[in-house]
Amino acid sequence: MQSEKNTKTRRKYDADFKTEVLRMLASGQTPAYIANALGISENIIYRWKSVNQVGKKNIQLTGDLTNENQQLKDRVRQLETERDILKSVDSASPIELRRQLKRSLTYF
Repeated sequence: MQSEKNTKTRRKYDADFKTEVLRMLASGQTPAYIANALGISENIIYRWKSVNQVGKKNIQLTGDLTNENQQLKDRVRQLETERDILKSVDSASPIELRRQLKRSLTYF
């Protein structure tokens, strides 16, 4: 006689099913009610909820970092422009500077 193995197979749920469970949870239904209605474990609902919350935080952090990165790039561009202006002023003769100053003042 061969002994039968008691192995449980793990059920897999697609993303649409998980999303629907999370929508039900967000609408105010309790995890216990959802678990009983769908025939799934209450623990798995809590796990999906926590994974979803971590994902939302990561998306928010990524957005914040993207904004900060853009602000820093803008600042670098501004500083490079200022540096180039100062270089051109430093290399210009005093006579050229007076001419440039007179030209710029006539525009105002």
